[in-house]
Amino acid sequence: MFESIVEGFLLGLGAAVPIGAINILIMNYALQSYKGAVAIGMGAMSSDIVYLLAIMLGVATFLDNEVWHTVLGVLGSLFLGYMAYSIFKERKKQLNTNSVVVSKKSLLKFYLQGFLLTFINPYSIAFWLSIAGYVSNKNLDTKFVIVGMLSAIILWITLMPLFVHRAKHRISPKVSLYINSSSAFILSFFALSLLFSIFVG
Repeated sequence: MFESIVEGFLLGLGAAVPIGAINILIMNYALQSYKGAVAIGMGAMSSDIVYLLAIMLGVATFLDNEVWHTVLGVLGSLFLGYMAYSIFKERKKQLNTNSVVVSKKSLLKFYLQGFLLTFINPYSIAFWLSIAGYVSNKNLDTKFVIVGMLSAIILWITLMPLFVHRAKHRISPKVSLYINSSSAFILSFFALSLLFSIFVG
């Protein structure tokens, strides 16, 4: 049990920590709203749970095909492009160092952004299938591996945006502009690289 939890925790960190589109989005929104950033992370985690359930029910084998990957890849690229445009359009918006009140409707919007961005990423399927293979080959207890993974992901999506949010008081308007512009550029790069990997290989 303990080994399964530890391995799951490390796998969860491996899934959550690398700088990808979701983490860029979380860091960017954490400058405005901590709750909004956490909602994005929770949405992404919910999508991961959906894929985990699909794997456990045997549905993921059906999803692991070229047509599904292409459809998800195109949708994911378009959504990433939209997010990049939205951030770039708001790049000159002044950073509010006071507490920002976020409505339930806005939190739901953030949650759905995180969910969709992860769900329509074709690499999500491949990643979770590889995790399933790893767990099976090492004869780990799936339930405790999932507990460990979710614990690591929850820690990351709550502590990382908290650190960014607390540090926003030290960020000047000029630096904020650079952060927003860089975030938009990186998300655009992810969108283009996703299309490239699908149609060029």
